[in-house]
Amino acid sequence: MNLGILRLFRVLVLLLCFQSLHAQVQTFDFDFIKKGELNDNTLLLIGGIQGDEPGAFMAASLVATHYDIKKGSVWVIPNLNFYSIIKRSRGPYGDMNRKFANLPESDPDFETIQRIKKYLKAPEVKLILNLHDGSGFYRKKHINNKYSPRRWGQCSVIDQSNINVQRYGNLEEISSSVVSSINNNLINPEHKYGVKNTKTRLGDKEMEKTLTYFAINNGKAAFANEASKELPLHERVYYHLQAIEAYMKIMGIEFERKFALSPSVIKQVMDHDIFISFYDEKIKLPLSKVRNLLKYFPINKDGVVEFTPSSPLMTIVKHGKEYIIHYGNRRLAKLHPDYIKFVEDNRDINITLDGQKDSIKFGDIVYAKESFNIDSISDLRVNVIGYTNKSIKNESGITIHKKDILKRFSIDKNGDLFRVEFYKGENFAGMILLGFEK
Repeated sequence: MNLGILRLFRVLVLLLCFQSLHAQVQTFDFDFIKKGELNDNTLLLIGGIQGDEPGAFMAASLVATHYDIKKGSVWVIPNLNFYSIIKRSRGPYGDMNRKFANLPESDPDFETIQRIKKYLKAPEVKLILNLHDGSGFYRKKHINNKYSPRRWGQCSVIDQSNINVQRYGNLEEISSSVVSSINNNLINPEHKYGVKNTKTRLGDKEMEKTLTYFAINNGKAAFANEASKELPLHERVYYHLQAIEAYMKIMGIEFERKFALSPSVIKQVMDHDIFISFYDEKIKLPLSKVRNLLKYFPINKDGVVEFTPSSPLMTIVKHGKEYIIHYGNRRLAKLHPDYIKFVEDNRDINITLDGQKDSIKFGDIVYAKESFNIDSISDLRVNVIGYTNKSIKNESGITIHKKDILKRFSIDKNGDLFRVEFYKGENFAGMILLGFEK
């Protein structure tokens, strides 16, 4: 995965208090990711304007991390309202998608709105797609409370039929084409899409405050795609990706996706292809099966956590004495810190895995079937978390078997992956992970 498309490090410096909306908070700026080659036919893709719509921000995030743009230009903002995603809220300071008309500078979202407006008005951008998860199933004719013109799920939304711009001004025609494409790939006939024209200019005061209406009033073709909140997350993401790809094809944008476009595969990618690295790769932590609490986790003595996430939806927030790893709406794990001074050490580590010698670096993850032995290093002490032998203070130069390590000390819920930590005197040099199951 190309981590270069993400911010290299997010540095945790402030506290987030979950008990109060007015507490001092970490700065949750949204990510702005450029993919492909810059041109004047750019698609601007936005997710996460409302933090209780995970299908939207997860789909945008997958485009950022798992799509290669071979021809054309795509700009992705997967976490526009990142604080609301962390809070699992539609908007801690009010609905951000109703703040694109008049907004006082005192509004907590003011700076975010000003920043996103610059991207919306950028001359390179010719089509804007804002992703949402909506209630129920949109139908042109009322069937019942779940299937109704008042519902927003499973529809392509436009503010009006046409706008007078050079490219993509035929909004309804484009929207109908996207809907047709999605309806050819339904999981269930009940999930069929429709075009919802809000006819905002005729007096819809709420829709006049939205991102898409601001965009069309600034000469941009803008659409919203809604997946139903009635569906499980991986199915919502499936429909969003179907829509995104349809818009890219209309724009002549060529892409390569790193997974099969099916609900089951999407679920696998979202749940298992996730990790976080700390302190310039000294520590790498897979997160798909991580335990809820990791005790005595090495944190630099100054309390600053430098980390590189595999997804722009991932961050770390300090709450009380613990550091919490967030992934979208989910809290994956708590790190109970062991504050210690970090030292630079980039040497190779020699290890024997089931009788086979290998050379590894700090941050690596290695696997054995039954046993391992880390070569002695004169100035480094080795601590295998979960291995106990009171007569040995340095656990290098000895063969340790799978049965010798207590499963409850593993970092994963299956009891298969263990921390091996290296110390230079009283200082922390690095960590590897040793697994007994791939």
